Amino acid sequence: MTSRTLKIALAVSVALNLFAGAAAVTTFVGRAKVEKQVAAAQTPPGRSASFRQLLGQMDPQVRERVRTTLRASAMAARPDFEQARAARRQAVALSGSPDFDAVKVKALLDQSRSAEMRGRARLEADAVQLLSTLEAGDRKALAQILSRRGRNARPQSAARPAAPAPAATPAQ
Repeated sequence: MTSRTLKIALAVSVALNLFAGAAAVTTFVGRAKVEKQVAAAQTPPGRSASFRQLLGQMDPQVRERVRTTLRASAMAARPDFEQARAARRQAVALSGSPDFDAVKVKALLDQSRSAEMRGRARLEADAVQLLSTLEAGDRKALAQILSRRGRNARPQSAARPAAPAPAATPAQ
């Protein structure tokens, strides 16, 4: 072999080794990042335990009182949530109809939001009232019900991505 051939072979070998090293580092770093994202996606935001698990930590008599009180609170707040869903359904139907009225849709969405907030406020006030009647251990176990995670909550990774920023218009 000539010295020119050896130099070319050496350069190719160094380039391949650098490429392989970069690929190995990228794979190692990428794997750690993916594992971290998977672990974060599996950890739900808000409550760490279900409502049944929270109640399971309590004395049976206290558990029944808590269950009864919270069920009564949910039933009292139910009309507000039903009103919120009905107003939102009307807004969606009106949005898709030929006689679209932006003012009316906005008003329906405002009504929906207000009704939902009334229902949520009622549930939270009743929960705080109930928590004030419990002993410290039971209160600590049940305090997680104040987190905003509900039955239909989505993990952060499933949340809708933010809208892209509008394109800048050239200055005139």
